[in-house]
Amino acid sequence: MAGTKTLESTRLAIEGGPRAKTTPYGAGKRFGKEELAQLREALEQNTLFYFKGKKVRAFTEKFASMIGAPHCVATSSGTAAIHVALSTLGVGVGDEVITSPLTDMGTVIGILFQNAIPIFADVEPHTYNLDPGAVERAVTPRTKAIVAVHLAGNPCDMDALLFLSQKYSVPIIEDCAQAFGTLYRGRKAGTLGVLGCFSTNDFKHISTGDGGLIVTAHKALAGRAFEITDKNYYRQGEHAGKSPRFLAPNYRMTELQGAVGLAQLDRLGTVCRRRNELGDRLSLLISGTEGVQPHEITPGGVCTYFNYMARIETGRFKGGLDGFIGALNAEGVPAWRHYPKTLYEADLFANRTIYHESPFPLEGTGRSYSYPKGLCPVAEEITGSSFSLPVSEFFTDRDIEETAQAVRKVAQALLR
Repeated sequence: MAGTKTLESTRLAIEGGPRAKTTPYGAGKRFGKEELAQLREALEQNTLFYFKGKKVRAFTEKFASMIGAPHCVATSSGTAAIHVALSTLGVGVGDEVITSPLTDMGTVIGILFQNAIPIFADVEPHTYNLDPGAVERAVTPRTKAIVAVHLAGNPCDMDALLFLSQKYSVPIIEDCAQAFGTLYRGRKAGTLGVLGCFSTNDFKHISTGDGGLIVTAHKALAGRAFEITDKNYYRQGEHAGKSPRFLAPNYRMTELQGAVGLAQLDRLGTVCRRRNELGDRLSLLISGTEGVQPHEITPGGVCTYFNYMARIETGRFKGGLDGFIGALNAEGVPAWRHYPKTLYEADLFANRTIYHESPFPLEGTGRSYSYPKGLCPVAEEITGSSFSLPVSEFFTDRDIEETAQAVRKVAQALLR
């Protein structure tokens, strides 16, 4: 009987066997009485405008204190934060900005709106972050900035990138949209580059629905970012009352977002610690599984797992990546292809329709830019061999154990 039970338990659920994930994943409420209390106070101010109310100001001050940055500016989204950071550094027409091909469109929207050129550098095969060697090869006299993406909460190799920043006098913007609480050699992500950009949309570690934050140690840059976020309406400082000196967007955060953010910050430490614990545990449990490569954490890094990315040696498994993911789904584990393509394979790049039917700025700035297949071969390999697994602070230890069991079960059953 025992042998029959063991045989049945290794039969894939997609083939009629028992599921490895036997219980629902842990869930919980992200918002509660603390957020309601802050929202009530915001409404009782009789204004929801950030400059007249107190909540956005309190939110930025509290986050700055928590992360250890002297200055923090709020924006309407993480995408807006990166756009403002680029404008703050003076990125403009025809400038080149090096970044990762494995990221959300929000990383490059600001580059393109500044009529600058995204230059995609390849990534490391198992951390999925920028390869410093590829970054150096991408530097030209036109390079105006590097946007380092801490993908899935895993820090980039910042020592190497900061060395390049100094060597070529090119500032680094950190895209920390997925990296609240991430550490690199004891320092917090967002505080290593010149500007750090965070997202508080509803899928991130903390949520204000939508929203963003920019942190910096530089007072002048903070002042400029503050003004750019608000259409260059100079509400304070030496330019107060003057007309806008150059084009800037309206990326203001409302008092309602700031109020929710204030309450959410009280949860942030717990959220990040739990996600780190669960993600590291998952790596330990699937380590050594034949054909499966766990998410490698950058040396000296502490990852807070926006999600968990792993890779398989696709040729070794029946059904390849899609078969592997389908089998995991059948086991009760919601795996998916988070990055099915590199960013430069998106239609607007492939069809050269940046501004509807116009290829500008890929054309018309003195050079012609294109993004051919094979531009970043490692990143392209990752898109065809990686899958993501969910990580949540509400998950239980059993959730992680059963997730790992499912990965091991599927790998063993599908291995050629």
